[in-house]
Amino acid sequence: MKKQNIVLSSSGVEALQARFGLRVAARLSESSRDIPHDITERLKAAREMALERARLARRTEGAGAEQSVGGGTLALGASNFPRGGSDRWFKLASVLPIIALLAGLYFIEHLHVNSQIKAAAEIDAALLSDDVPPAAYSDPGFVEFLKAPRD
Repeated sequence: MKKQNIVLSSSGVEALQARFGLRVAARLSESSRDIPHDITERLKAAREMALERARLARRTEGAGAEQSVGGGTLALGASNFPRGGSDRWFKLASVLPIIALLAGLYFIEHLHVNSQIKAAAEIDAALLSDDVPPAAYSDPGFVEFLKAPRD
């Protein structure tokens, strides 16, 4: 059996979605007849409350986007400063955290390398100040002793 690839245009997809939506709506309408009366009333009240909340949200969203101030319009996100200066400050403010992060990582790396150098220097100083025979350096047990942390 050979598979066929079906390519639909955007209007074909929209038609399929519309048909699917109509089928779902019809099935829900049929099922809604079987729901008890008290539940349908609660659902109706909840739907009305949700619609009212949506209306209020749209009103506040529209009112918050633009406010009339002294005959002019003040849009949110618009700057009252000249465009050239605010762009520089915005770019600086957006780059500054990255610079601080990189400086912090460099400082941590520097401290880590210094602590490794100090640990190696302590081991070297201990080895040079003690009487250790040259054969001890080739002994695997001695190498493990050097790697072990000291109390």
